[in-house]
Amino acid sequence: MPHNHQAETAITAISWVTRVIYLLIAASLSLLALFSFYDVILQMVALVRVEDMTQGILQVLHALLLTLIIVEILETVTVYFRTSRVLVTPILIAGITAMVRRVLTFGVEPVEPLDIALTLAAILVLTVAVIYIGRQEREDSY
Repeated sequence: MPHNHQAETAITAISWVTRVIYLLIAASLSLLALFSFYDVILQMVALVRVEDMTQGILQVLHALLLTLIIVEILETVTVYFRTSRVLVTPILIAGITAMVRRVLTFGVEPVEPLDIALTLAAILVLTVAVIYIGRQEREDSY
């Protein structure tokens, strides 16, 4: 029995450390999300003075999508605090969003056809994973 008590104490301590780390990550992501959204606002204000409207809109979209990525990752941490489980779907959605950000640069800077194909393949794989894993996560929550 004393060995079992030591194992329980160790598990409790590790669980506590994990929660503290997740809390620090949540605080950091919250600050990043706020700063990122502030950047979106600054980019939108800068649209008034930009010479190339298309480039300005792309910059706003990049900033907005970055904010969305941060919020999706923050959602993963929030769900962990609610359920003590890490959901994969928000991370996959953040990956899709990152790939969409990359697609937006295709018309602005030179890109190899292989890069385009790999990015589109990544979007397809991530989308299939979201559908499959999302279904699994919904079934597990009931």
